[in-house]
Amino acid sequence: MKRLVALLLAGTMMFSLAACGDSAKNPDGGAVTDDSAATTGDTAASDGSALNVCLASEPATLDPALNSAVDGGTVILHLFSGLTKWEKQGEGLEIVNDGIASEEKTENEDGTVTYTYTLRDDAKWSDGQPVTAADYVFAWNRAAGPELSADYNYMFDVVKGYDKMWESEDSGEVDEDGNPVPKFVNPDAKLAVEATDDTTLVVTLNTDVPYWKELMAFPAYLPVREDAVDNDGAWAADPSTYVCNGPYTMTGWEHNSVINLTKNDNFYDKDAVTMPAINFYLSDDSNNMLTNFQNGDWQMIDDVPVNEIAALQQSNPDEYFNEGQIGTYYVCWNINEEILPSGTSLSGVEAERAREEIRNAVSLLIDRQYIIDNIAQGGQIPASSFVAMGITDADSSEQFYENANKDAGNSFVGYYDASQDALQDNYNSAMETLKKYYTFDEASGKFTDFPSLVYLYNTNEAHKAIAEYIQTALDAVGISLKLENQEWNTFLETRKNGDYSVARNGWLADYNDPISFLDMWTTGSGNNDVQFGKGANKQLSAYSIDLTDLGYDLKVENGTWADTYDQVISLIKGEADKDKRYQLMHKAEDLLMSTGCITPIYYYTDLYMLSNTVDGFYSNPLGFKYFQQCTFK
Repeated sequence: MKRLVALLLAGTMMFSLAACGDSAKNPDGGAVTDDSAATTGDTAASDGSALNVCLASEPATLDPALNSAVDGGTVILHLFSGLTKWEKQGEGLEIVNDGIASEEKTENEDGTVTYTYTLRDDAKWSDGQPVTAADYVFAWNRAAGPELSADYNYMFDVVKGYDKMWESEDSGEVDEDGNPVPKFVNPDAKLAVEATDDTTLVVTLNTDVPYWKELMAFPAYLPVREDAVDNDGAWAADPSTYVCNGPYTMTGWEHNSVINLTKNDNFYDKDAVTMPAINFYLSDDSNNMLTNFQNGDWQMIDDVPVNEIAALQQSNPDEYFNEGQIGTYYVCWNINEEILPSGTSLSGVEAERAREEIRNAVSLLIDRQYIIDNIAQGGQIPASSFVAMGITDADSSEQFYENANKDAGNSFVGYYDASQDALQDNYNSAMETLKKYYTFDEASGKFTDFPSLVYLYNTNEAHKAIAEYIQTALDAVGISLKLENQEWNTFLETRKNGDYSVARNGWLADYNDPISFLDMWTTGSGNNDVQFGKGANKQLSAYSIDLTDLGYDLKVENGTWADTYDQVISLIKGEADKDKRYQLMHKAEDLLMSTGCITPIYYYTDLYMLSNTVDGFYSNPLGFKYFQQCTFK
């Protein structure tokens, strides 16, 4: 059992444990929303029988397997009960076994690990049917398999049988974008998960997984019932077809306005649920959120206007919260976007080396502290690595980010110096690199042939402000950046499909391990927005990795992304030696950051408002909020 003590952020963040997933976060840490807003006229102050909260706008889905956003995950965690959960214990949080099942662990002679879970007899679905071990077998195979192709399918790769499910060969066909369509050679393959009877679930892992309990507390591992779901998510958009097994049931969903949850009378632990109902209002307007909070209609809001932060700290010191979050706000580049000047003579590996240099150089033109002080204003920390502050290293007294790129022997932490003192040196270095590839006009001090780029962001004033700053910073040297905004759900799909050149992004840890920031960039990951190993990059042999110093027989020079990065991640998942495993993860981040496709901006904080009339609320650094034990004072 691991314990997390939630600390307020004060200059730096230090947490012993992390969790969470794809971030729909504002620059200030509030939840990102779309352009469909509930207005103040749609709400009513709570009379004590319901808690009114606003996390974000209309979620893309409330299907546990298909969801990839924090706000949707929070709602889902109130509707389902898995095998483990985050629970408040005194001043901290613990990952504990959910009361729905007991657990027995067996370490096998072949290095695999088997867990046996025995479900309680009175566990029921919201329609009164019993929750069975077979429901978990179905749900996990559904979430892991190619048929659904869920964004988080790779979270099941620690389970024996996953690799066989995804083993494929070239079908000779291509999709509408010209990408090869794989033929899965084991269509009947399943995870090593079985129901030996109605209440006994047996799962075998490839090796001992230190974050297994954290994985099972994540929405993707929640059970769903085969006769209640479909693969397009339609079942999860209608309260009349939404079957769940958690503390609440969905009793209403006025789309783009409010989702109503009511205490589930069939929940085995219903007596521990102290809040009778929760209304999740849906809004994209932080000013609207604040108005509803201040007039008492909403008791919790997960976003605040950045221009009100200073005033709220003074006027509402017991209701304004700024807490640590283990995540990174960053800019991502589509690796298949051409950024070399027209007519360049470079090609193949040489061209990709140039693009890597260019992307890393452009990153040095960004003043991260300016963004924090003048836009985000939430006490964030400038980021110089992708794996966020707060994730521990092999030596738990050290943080992983503190040892990032350590072999380079630099005097600073990370992959570049993010301090204010380094601004001029960073600028000089960036300009020196860019002059190698582009025509520079001395009179104007600008490059004249850098291709125009489009910066994609989701509709939100604070994201817009960051985009405008980056636009101005790059324009100062002749790089034209056009800004394009989309509503949240459209933005997610556009970025996922690679239909962009540069985009804002954010990621929160899924569990207490650096791999949660690293395995998302494998070729087949549904969260691989950069498009590593896809499209034109699929056949590009431009990456190198040498693991012989760690005792592995893997040394690749100018291999593909699948030959290098994917292989390292696979080795990490199977490595039982803790020190070796963390060394492998540092090498993976080194390769990832060398591409220049990830431009970290800052490490997240979480800003929200909570009424001083509410007791029992808690959250964790993955961004999930918990309301089921709330009461009104």
